[in-house]
Amino acid sequence: MKNKSTLVYSTDSGRIKQSSGPKANSGRGDGIVRIRRETSGRKGGAVTTINGLTSSEADLKALAKKLKRLCGSGGTLKNGVIEIQGDHREKIAAALVEAGFTVKFAGG
Repeated sequence: MKNKSTLVYSTDSGRIKQSSGPKANSGRGDGIVRIRRETSGRKGGAVTTINGLTSSEADLKALAKKLKRLCGSGGTLKNGVIEIQGDHREKIAAALVEAGFTVKFAGG
């Protein structure tokens, strides 16, 4: 039987053991850009969301601007997720693949 008395927390220095497992990597940074169409909480209006990009904030803003111009639509950048108004999954996927990203469609 294995001894499970490993120090995890100390009042002097806080958490000792780094968390591992599926929750440690929340899907961000696995090299796959996920494109999803969402209508939930938007009064029926569709929004295309792009997440999984690990670029800097300035690069994400520039990419969001490029994608908004490509789609002829509005959008925003929130917490590292690009949101484009309307259902433009195919156009966005083609542009991202051309730019060298690995793209997957997420959701239904």
